[in-house]
Amino acid sequence: MKNLIDDLIKIAFEAGEEIMKVYDTPLQVEYKEDKSPLTEADKRAHMVIYKRLQEISSFPVLSEEGKDISYNVRKKWEYFWMVDPLDGTKEFIKRNGEFTVNIALIHKNRPVAGVVYAPVLDVMYYGGEEIGAFKLQNGSEIKLDGKKERSVYKKSVTVVASKSHLNKETEEFINQLKNYFDEIKTVSVGSSLKICLLAERKADFYPRLAPTMEWDTAAAHAILSAAGGKIYKYSESFDLKKTDNFPELEYNKENLLNPYFVAIGPDVY
Repeated sequence: MKNLIDDLIKIAFEAGEEIMKVYDTPLQVEYKEDKSPLTEADKRAHMVIYKRLQEISSFPVLSEEGKDISYNVRKKWEYFWMVDPLDGTKEFIKRNGEFTVNIALIHKNRPVAGVVYAPVLDVMYYGGEEIGAFKLQNGSEIKLDGKKERSVYKKSVTVVASKSHLNKETEEFINQLKNYFDEIKTVSVGSSLKICLLAERKADFYPRLAPTMEWDTAAAHAILSAAGGKIYKYSESFDLKKTDNFPELEYNKENLLNPYFVAIGPDVY
């Protein structure tokens, strides 16, 4: 697993270099059928990642830029790569730096390894089963496993919310947390960095009661799991005191759209 993660880190760095070649030039933005934006940076990063992953393994690749693979083919995969070459294209267009390269290894519907790289911020999160979760920034590696005394009855928690998708349902969920905690702080950040903040223990909850795709969450989900956190499917009956009654997100479904979910950081309980 460690050798695999090292390879993924190198690939993510290379994809980030391609993105940065476009970042500082006048942007030309196309729009896909779902009206989501697409830039030259997305395409360049995809090409680099796809090529490099083929060099290190025989596993198939499922990417936002190559998502039209039949489920009849996909459902037979035991291992595969789930890739979002540029997560947070809207943030990229805004030039706020809060976009990421996401690469995950999926095994039987679960993310077991992942890297998330933010090239402008020069920060890399990575993790996997058996090795734990880490953050690499400015040449320093930090293991994201520091235990803190946490309780569902603690006085204050931090909720991370999307900059681009904060809706009424999310605001209502945040208000419901007041039944458990005395103080609710909120922080906004783009892309898969939201889930990484939980792995880093800089936030406690990330409710996503709006559409996402599997490649939006897979890599960060692997990192959060390696750090000790969870991502649960959300329903109106969701109960913070009975989270074990709710399933976690799964991958390689026939429909690649994620259900609504709530990500919970390590040691919240």
